[in-house]
Amino acid sequence: MTEFLRILEFSFSVTGPIFVILVLGVWLRRRGMLTDAFVEAGSRLVFNVALPALLFISISKTHFEAAANFSLVAFGAVATLFTFLILEWIASRWVDEASDRGVVVQGGFRSNMGIVGLAYCINAYGEKGLVAASLYLGLITILFNVLAVITLSRSLHTDRSMKGLLKGIVTNPLIIGIVAALPVSAMEWQLPALVIQSGQYFANLTLPLALLCTGASLNFARLKLERHSTLLASIAKLVFVPLVFVLGGYLAGFRDIDLGVLLLLSSTPTAAASYVMVRAMGGNAVLAANIIALTTVASIFTTSLGIMALRAAGLM
Repeated sequence: MTEFLRILEFSFSVTGPIFVILVLGVWLRRRGMLTDAFVEAGSRLVFNVALPALLFISISKTHFEAAANFSLVAFGAVATLFTFLILEWIASRWVDEASDRGVVVQGGFRSNMGIVGLAYCINAYGEKGLVAASLYLGLITILFNVLAVITLSRSLHTDRSMKGLLKGIVTNPLIIGIVAALPVSAMEWQLPALVIQSGQYFANLTLPLALLCTGASLNFARLKLERHSTLLASIAKLVFVPLVFVLGGYLAGFRDIDLGVLLLLSSTPTAAASYVMVRAMGGNAVLAANIIALTTVASIFTTSLGIMALRAAGLM
């Protein structure tokens, strides 16, 4: 009984703070303290400045060998492609509206690693978790964007040029922050204290502001619409994808922090960026918002169960 309570305490120490800040965001929005303008500006600030600063500071202060776990990244890429192909097959058979299939597929595989995933890893492993997740996040995010464009373009019958896709990747602030930090880490350069401390201020801003904005942007009233497709994408995101990553990672030989990072990053809710992309490409934005809202709330519980299972098995 004591061991069970210890495992339970650890799992909720990882997911509990995320839940508290998300609920606080919902409450502050209803009280009028967080407005649409604040959420929009805060989200842009996180994506363009604070999160890149967090990734840059984390990687630049770490030895390159510790940050560059390419076997973990390679496995993540293979597992992402596998889940993408399976979801494409499922959507073609279980989603009647052809134009919604890309929305369901993206909602199923595209994880919110940059905000919720990093928060999970930091809560579970501290600085080591941040380092282990940073490079993985940056490189897999590129793959997420490519696959999202492919599935949405195909289901919506829209064309997006390779030039535009490459430009989006090259100008992605997260990618810029990671790429800029890699030579600093590899060459073990000592950055000026002014740069480190200034960047750290922005880095410290990232997770609380991002989670508040995420909570404030949730719209549960829309969950009454598109129930079938919403549930399909949500089950895929919170059950199927984590199972593939954890079981596959175990069979591939990953243990301890590596296996834990695979669980924590794969079990996160659907990325908020998926809504932005669907809306920009003329897809079913209501369905995209439904998937984000449901997975954001439910992931707290499914991730906690996953943590408890791995901790009980001594694998995390």
